[in-house]
Amino acid sequence: MIVFDRVSKNFGDLPVLRDINLTVSAGEVISLIGPSGSGKSTLLRCVNHLERIESGSITVDGDLIGYRRVGNLAHELPEKLIARQRARIAMVFQNFNLFGHKTALENVMEAPVHVLRIPRKEAEEQAVKLLTRVGLSDKMNNYPRMLSGGQQQRVAIARALAMKPKVILFDEPTSALDPELVGEVLDVMRDLASDGMTMMVVTHEMSFAREVCHRIAFMEGGRIVECGKPAEVLDSPAFERTRAFLSRVQ
Repeated sequence: MIVFDRVSKNFGDLPVLRDINLTVSAGEVISLIGPSGSGKSTLLRCVNHLERIESGSITVDGDLIGYRRVGNLAHELPEKLIARQRARIAMVFQNFNLFGHKTALENVMEAPVHVLRIPRKEAEEQAVKLLTRVGLSDKMNNYPRMLSGGQQQRVAIARALAMKPKVILFDEPTSALDPELVGEVLDVMRDLASDGMTMMVVTHEMSFAREVCHRIAFMEGGRIVECGKPAEVLDSPAFERTRAFLSRVQ
């Protein structure tokens, strides 16, 4: 479903991704772990071309993201075509990014109506189903300021699902939440995983990574140091740098 082929990315003179090779299968859930500044969130943002890559390529379901090839050259796509690609690659951020002047229901309806051109009535019916799925059937007419952080994040997940994505990217979705609210968001993500949604998750929730993810990739210095099944990486890491990191977070 997602293929990173020798992906590199710089911020000015600073390399932040170095020759990343990774394949994520359809229905697979993979966690990216590692210290701050290791490139996890940047790698995620490259998947939907929120960050441009310097070299290499990223494909999602066979489509080259952000570029078209002409011979040996890659030309960046027009913004309209990039937006069309992003419509099938949902992203859930740390800080929810909900429209404060719209209710939970309206937040979930917004993109299907204005991006996918779904009729308003159909979009509303879908939004009701999705908010019910994430346990917010009684909060549909509430504005974000009336919701807890965990509830806002669940609205954000419902909003992502409303676009019927092929992939959902989660960038530390629980890091802005009070500890007692983390579980309700992880429960929704577990449900998505059990339904076969392809997901990439930047997280520090090692219990979630162990229980739900098919593989864990540990990143350091813009590289994937090791990648394997949760038990392999968490219990028997191959590299000292991975062991040192896990000794502080587990």
